[in-house]
Amino acid sequence: MVIDDQAGLQESIISVLKTVYDPEIPVNIYDLGLVYELRTNPEGEVFLMVTLTAPGCPVGADIVSEIDEKVRQIEGVRDVHVELTFDPPWNMGMMSDEAKLELGFM
Repeated sequence: MVIDDQAGLQESIISVLKTVYDPEIPVNIYDLGLVYELRTNPEGEVFLMVTLTAPGCPVGADIVSEIDEKVRQIEGVRDVHVELTFDPPWNMGMMSDEAKLELGFM
């Protein structure tokens, strides 16, 4: 299936991001609120700004690599740029209601 619209491509990317987990937390990075920005362009470039729950996360590089690898597998994606940031710092208020429910915060 070829995705020829930006909204469809972004939906596919979000679906893939929901398969990436911090190994210490049973909730995907998207619902945790770790994805700060997702942009695509008509040339198939994907730009992601992500964070981690803590700056010293020992699997941070692994998570960034997994994001890159999985997003590159989406049809229509030509290049992926993943930027890791800690500004603003992540906090539990950034989680989706689904994540809060899963972790017992609601």
